[in-house]
Amino acid sequence: MYQHAATQSETALFPVTAFASKMTATGDSSWRSAVLQGFDAVHLSEMGRVALLRRTDTKYLLSEEQISRALARLASHYRILEINGRRRHRYQTLYFDTQDLALYRQHHNGWRNRYKVRERVYTDSDLAFLEVKRKTNTDTTIKSRMRTRALSSQIARNAAPFLRMHYPYRVEELEAELLNAFRRITLVSMHSVERVTVDMDLRFLWNGVRVSLAGIAIAEVKQDGFSMDSEFIRQMRALGVRATGFSKYCIGVSMLYPEVKHNRFKPQLRQIAELLREGRTAYQTYSFH
Repeated sequence: MYQHAATQSETALFPVTAFASKMTATGDSSWRSAVLQGFDAVHLSEMGRVALLRRTDTKYLLSEEQISRALARLASHYRILEINGRRRHRYQTLYFDTQDLALYRQHHNGWRNRYKVRERVYTDSDLAFLEVKRKTNTDTTIKSRMRTRALSSQIARNAAPFLRMHYPYRVEELEAELLNAFRRITLVSMHSVERVTVDMDLRFLWNGVRVSLAGIAIAEVKQDGFSMDSEFIRQMRALGVRATGFSKYCIGVSMLYPEVKHNRFKPQLRQIAELLREGRTAYQTYSFH
């Protein structure tokens, strides 16, 4: 059974706040500002009807050039989330797993019922949550969450009852294993209960090593129940972009934990490499201490 190299003392050398500060600075591409200004705004207070904590997800992996073409055609069908004048929002996520990465292995081994545990900071909303995501054998995603103050590499004591309610394994075995940061565009359909998220500028970090996937976009259509009657899905079909499975946590582990078996995720890793080649770039790995 795989045991990763990071110990609790090693993890303490890299405070979460230091991770976050190194990962949030990135500039806007000019196309993003121009395209996003074409959408009417929706505000945080209106998002309740599309919270979709129980939903089906359809994911796409594509280049920034492809997503810019799709977004340019969608302004008459979606509104865009705007918070404090921003239309691209900063997210930071800290994932928890067991020391032998049992939750990662659930996904890698094809378990239909599986879990993820994470802390997420919605920076521009000044919100933070501890979240449990469950994927069921009917491909339904169920998300449960509780408010927290900030990212922390240790799960707070007062979170234990929440976790025991929603997470079926031993809470005391959970440890922080991976940090990511990205910027998200959120679209809300004008015609149905549907939310689309587009994540860009994705970066992973752990144990002093950072991987940057600049130029890649991960789009996710979130619906009450899967339906092809989605303008975003129609745009993906028009661009020849096929739906694919994609887990940020599993891809991050595959890239930053080279000793871990990751055969199941090789198609996505190859697709990432191909998209980056087409964009004449490559994913970048940095080490710092």
